[in-house]
Amino acid sequence: MHLRLIAPSDRSERVLDKLVADPRVTSVVRLPGAAHRPEGDVIECDVTREATSDILTFLKHEGLYDDGAVAVSAVDAAPSRNARATEKAALGAPDDAVIWDAVVDQAYTEASGSWVYYAFLTLATMIAAVAVVTDSSILVVGAMVVGPEFGVVAAIAVGLALRNAGLTWRALRLLVWGFLLAIALTTIAALLARAVGWIDVGDVTADRPLTGFIWRPDRWSVVVAVLAGCAGVLSQTAGRANALVGVFISVTTVPAAGDLALCLALWVPGQIGGAAAQLGINLVGMTIAGVLTLLAQRMIWRVYPRIRAGARVEA
Repeated sequence: MHLRLIAPSDRSERVLDKLVADPRVTSVVRLPGAAHRPEGDVIECDVTREATSDILTFLKHEGLYDDGAVAVSAVDAAPSRNARATEKAALGAPDDAVIWDAVVDQAYTEASGSWVYYAFLTLATMIAAVAVVTDSSILVVGAMVVGPEFGVVAAIAVGLALRNAGLTWRALRLLVWGFLLAIALTTIAALLARAVGWIDVGDVTADRPLTGFIWRPDRWSVVVAVLAGCAGVLSQTAGRANALVGVFISVTTVPAAGDLALCLALWVPGQIGGAAAQLGINLVGMTIAGVLTLLAQRMIWRVYPRIRAGARVEA
């Protein structure tokens, strides 16, 4: 990970000494007096993922979070011999390390909400509604990929795992209002489609071999939600964003919301409960799995380095 720091002049020397003395840190650069807002020295360095949380904790203790500045970014490649030697000095594996400050910061970003979030969730729900009408599994997958809700679910899990009530409430409110708005707008669109004769009750009640699972939750719905929640949180904490695509096309959240909107517009009460249950099972299952995954990661990362350190001493 690459750190770009602004350290007040009275603390710059201590910060520099700490970074230079840590074998898990490399490529340390100091530009005295280069920063103007806030004022101070600019310090840049590369840190192994395993050591990043330790370094950030030190920087927070030194007051750089309040009186200076801290920016963290990922290094895509570091092919130098010096970088490889630095990685060997760190205990554990890079993917196992969780940068908790970055996780919390990302969670707040996801929970902030924007018109883009509401737009994507609404569009995804409308695509899912079309998928139900046409009984198209391809469109179901498309709706799952377009849906942006997992980031908010992960933010709820972070808030619960770290006992941050403010973050939890913020993310939960965004999730609820997002789905309420998406379902409401999709219902209105379905009513308009019904008024012009594009859809009728038969489109929803007909036998749908490819999309009927959306409103019929079963035990496998719980299993998939739990597995997807674990995979999603792991992909975010380990910096493997590409794995999130697999999570998006695993969970039946947006498709259930689209089916629910259609059932409300065409008034098919026999499927309303099933679609709502499918939506709730997936959201709750992912959240619980995310919380347990985060707690397990915290416990493992506390114990694993000690085990590795003991093994090195014995060797």
